[in-house]
Amino acid sequence: MELRQLRYFVTVAEELHFGKAALRLHMTQPPLSQTIQALEEELGAPLFERNRRGVTLSPAGAALLPEARRMLAHAQELPQLVQRAAGGEVGRLTLAFVSSADYSVLPPFLRAYRAAYPQVQITLQEATSDLQLNDLLHNRIDAGLLIPPLPDKAKEQLDYLPVLNEPLVLALPAGLPALKKKGKLTLSALPPLPLIIFPRAISPALHDAILSVFRDAGITPQIGQEAIQMQTIVSLVSAGIGMALVPQSVSNLMRTGVEYRALATATPLVETGLAWRRDNASPVLHGFLDLLRNELRKSALC
Repeated sequence: MELRQLRYFVTVAEELHFGKAALRLHMTQPPLSQTIQALEEELGAPLFERNRRGVTLSPAGAALLPEARRMLAHAQELPQLVQRAAGGEVGRLTLAFVSSADYSVLPPFLRAYRAAYPQVQITLQEATSDLQLNDLLHNRIDAGLLIPPLPDKAKEQLDYLPVLNEPLVLALPAGLPALKKKGKLTLSALPPLPLIIFPRAISPALHDAILSVFRDAGITPQIGQEAIQMQTIVSLVSAGIGMALVPQSVSNLMRTGVEYRALATATPLVETGLAWRRDNASPVLHGFLDLLRNELRKSALC
């Protein structure tokens, strides 16, 4: 069955006259009649009842008419659908992110992307950087907001775009005597609380950056607990288990029993960036990358 046959059938069904239908189709009547007859033979049922009084739809024709119209309408939409897909306007984007990105760059980027590409279906996955790298290398996600560095093996297949650099801040149990003093704090002014920290195996750069702050202050912290999610770390601080150093954006996670304070001395900057497969030619991904770069340019100008 061809779309041409369906178009001819619908025209005859609307005119209920082969001659008038032929005029609408800019053709002569004999080939139109032959096309309808061929369609009837293919379907195994008459579509029209022909008699001296004229032409009417048969029960089979009446059943086919709405479906034929639907198929023709869908066919007309196909070029536009293909063009939108080629331009990254429709499709699916699978994006993974570290938990700290949920309190910083992820929400505004998603708002901007949804406004620009409302027909793209976004699948979000919270995952640590090591899991994201593995998923990227095995084509399970399109892109990941993660904490670098990328291993040398991954650099051979992945591209990377820095998105955010931010200092570390203290997350402390509320009620500590040292918190009565407003403003920035020094580590030496704090009691020797156990340190709640991200495991080094999961994110060596973040783990080492945190410990370097204590080392520069001449303090050897007691590691009391490790946790892989920022919200878990903050919850443990809220429970009075210990203290933590977290990326500044995590202070947007308000939790009863936790107070965030900046350090009086500069800390290493924690970087968050986007990684994706270099060979991923998805128009949806590249639309996301273009928007992300544009948002970063606008924020740099502000």
